[in-house]
Amino acid sequence: MFCPVCKKPIDLSGADTKTGETAFGAKEVDPTKGTRLFHEGQWVYFDKLTCRTKFNVSPARYLAGKAD
Repeated sequence: MFCPVCKKPIDLSGADTKTGETAFGAKEVDPTKGTRLFHEGQWVYFDKLTCRTKFNVSPARYLAGKAD
């Protein structure tokens, strides 16, 4: 799987590994290993937080050229 913004490969196990828990029980992950965002009913994975931020600004721009 590749980041839809920069097209770099994503380590899914690293991006999804629980490193802690919020006060409300939500899973925390290490953002240096990758991150994800729930968008229109599915998880979208990114290799870093800056890519996720860019995606949030204009998701359609990046989903048009979506790579697996």
